Amino acid sequence: MKSKAKTLIVEYAQIVIGSFIGALSLTMFLVPNKVAAGGLSGLATVLYYLFKLPVGWTMLVLNIPLFVAAVVFLGKGVGIKTIVGTLLFSLFTEMTAGFPVVTTDLLLATVYGGILLGIGLGIIFRVRGSTGGTDLAAMILNHFIPSISIGQGIMIIDFFVIILSGITFSWELAMYAWIALFISSKVIDIIQEGFNYAKAVYIISNETEAISQRILSDMQRGLTFLKAEGGFTRQDKNVLLCVITRMEVSKLKNIVYQTDPRAFVIIHDVHEVLGEGFTYKND
Repeated sequence: MKSKAKTLIVEYAQIVIGSFIGALSLTMFLVPNKVAAGGLSGLATVLYYLFKLPVGWTMLVLNIPLFVAAVVFLGKGVGIKTIVGTLLFSLFTEMTAGFPVVTTDLLLATVYGGILLGIGLGIIFRVRGSTGGTDLAAMILNHFIPSISIGQGIMIIDFFVIILSGITFSWELAMYAWIALFISSKVIDIIQEGFNYAKAVYIISNETEAISQRILSDMQRGLTFLKAEGGFTRQDKNVLLCVITRMEVSKLKNIVYQTDPRAFVIIHDVHEVLGEGFTYKND
């Protein structure tokens, strides 16, 4: 029970922090420069300049119909977190509305506003929370189609909001909004997937035993033997799988080349690695 309570406290603390950071991106960078970077915050920005409606409270009112979707599709726990996140995001936006505008340079406002917005939303998404709006719609889309990341979902769904901002303000500002949306989406994905980038290496060779011994002794890295069959020869063979850091790629390639110059090597990115030699995560 204590562990569960501690987990909840940490999760809701992250929602508070993420909401505050997201609010700062609006009030200090995006809204003052008319950069409507998608979502209900972008729509609220447009309405603010058209009708002088407060951005924070406008977001809150527009979010009400989406609460039902949060409970139905993502569970009651996420529904509660969505309510908390939406309330805090709107409240912090109004509380920080009087904060000084950091820059009036459109490019700087777009870049730094997008980064802050991505950090704030990414922190919230990591604990399955939301600030509502198209963020919530993107989470629902990701729930049904996991191949579409939350960042990509936001970009798809927010297309029409940015078109509206282009009609209302100017197409130049709409283009800046696209840049801010792209940046925030990428930052969200980074926060979601983690910063622990590594490389997964598959080695197909007739000298897998010798290569594996050198990896174990020279690099102190674990590896796995995968059973495979040659497509042309139909002969059984071993494939080595090894996960290493980016700094170790050159060393591993040298080991493979020195042992078997004809080896077939596949290297691809791994965004997060949990386990011995890397990091652990307690869920």
